[in-house]
Amino acid sequence: MFTELNSILNTSPDSFTRGEFILVSDRQSDASFLIHHFLSFYLRSRCKVCFLGLVQSFCHYSAVSQRLGVSLTQAKEKGQLVFFEGLNESLSLLIPQENNTESEAVNFLRDPAVGLRSLYEFVRSSVISSGSVEEGAEEWGPPVLLVDDLSVLLSLGVNFGAVLDFSHYCRAAVCSQLQGNMVMLVRCNGEEEEEDDGDEETEALLKGLTHQCSLNLHVQGLPTGYCKDIHGQVEVCWKRRQGDGPHTQKNLFQYKVHDKGASFFARGTSSAVL
Repeated sequence: MFTELNSILNTSPDSFTRGEFILVSDRQSDASFLIHHFLSFYLRSRCKVCFLGLVQSFCHYSAVSQRLGVSLTQAKEKGQLVFFEGLNESLSLLIPQENNTESEAVNFLRDPAVGLRSLYEFVRSSVISSGSVEEGAEEWGPPVLLVDDLSVLLSLGVNFGAVLDFSHYCRAAVCSQLQGNMVMLVRCNGEEEEEDDGDEETEALLKGLTHQCSLNLHVQGLPTGYCKDIHGQVEVCWKRRQGDGPHTQKNLFQYKVHDKGASFFARGTSSAVL
């Protein structure tokens, strides 16, 4: 959990805005450190978390979370965390074995045209269950859905319109109906690589999600190139509705990722450039 980022976003595990859709995107950089932050943040907030790990394993996230002071294994055992390990689920469908049972949530791998309804049903059943508490079980706060890379679904043959529909229905269930939060990561290629059909779909997906979200954290490389003391910059864009219509507020920060966190600072104020 990154204290400086919490200060920038004016939030904390004890006090955060509910019903938010947070979009994390990157270009020529790696925004996955923000997914690690939000995972540890919402677990510390005692939220019921459903995590769709589409590109990384549970072991990967568990190792990073351990350095941030959060145990994913304990969170799973207590019922606070539902982790969907997309890599394992995909293998069970693509390489069937006697002891493995196929997950309907990844049936789009067999036929991308069927869309993501089964994956949405998995998410919905995971977050809805947070509303029912068994006797003696711990009671959790509002549900949170995290997706570590929504754009990978495009490379698996799913139409970008189906992916956009999936995010819309998840937002309706998690953010609107249950007043929980949603965090999704989308990766984009560099400017010079945007001519491919797949990249066009990714750009279209990013535009659609940007229209849906209430907060956008867009991570980019430095325009001046590599710097060992500054790893990149993140544009923070808030979208709020006021009396005379929607308003957008943007701020740009530079950052450096550490082993156990990240530092954020206003552009040009790092000690490396002073």
